[in-house]
Amino acid sequence: MENSFTEAFRLIFSGDREVFFIVFTSLRFSLISTAIASLFSIPLGTFIHFSSFPFKRGVGALLNALMALPTVVVGLLVFSFISRSGPFGNLNLLFTPAAVIIGQVILSFPILTSLIYSGLSKIDSRFHETLITLGAKKKDVIKASVIEARFIIISAVMAGFGRVIGEVGVSMMLGGNIRWYTRTMTTTISLETSKGDFELGLSLGIILMIIALAVNAVVHALVKNNE
Repeated sequence: MENSFTEAFRLIFSGDREVFFIVFTSLRFSLISTAIASLFSIPLGTFIHFSSFPFKRGVGALLNALMALPTVVVGLLVFSFISRSGPFGNLNLLFTPAAVIIGQVILSFPILTSLIYSGLSKIDSRFHETLITLGAKKKDVIKASVIEARFIIISAVMAGFGRVIGEVGVSMMLGGNIRWYTRTMTTTISLETSKGDFELGLSLGIILMIIALAVNAVVHALVKNNE
């Protein structure tokens, strides 16, 4: 085991091409999918908070439930749509980076939406009342609230990023774990460990752990700053 750790650190510090290609592939997929999910989640979470409609609490409860959606279920759902026998099979998306990103967007979307909705709900009601008293219109209240909750929104986005970069089910089922193409850190760790190549898997595990700790540290700092 000591030799495995030594070799793992050697792969990291020697700048092994395959190791860093896999790391950058994971980061690229996760950053793109989080950005796309944010474009939809931030407006939707804001809309749910400021709107009054039937079953609003039910929508919030559904979003909370979807936060725990297993990655393999998301992968299976997307797979059924983009496989050759699926309705979008003619697009040839299966086992491509686009397929992984689509799956990760679906996976992170309810997390981001739920966290943004609940985060906006924590803003002191007197903040809204004061703005309305000063003559602010609804769109101005919404804009001011989003600015006030900016740290909450950023921490929600970081949480969504942390969720997708550490998932394995979507990447494995939709990306196919193709070397130099769709192989991510989690799928490589799973594959190489099963083959007995602990060094490569361990090196990627160390990098993934560092990224996860960094994301958690940023989220913690943002939440603390907002208190």
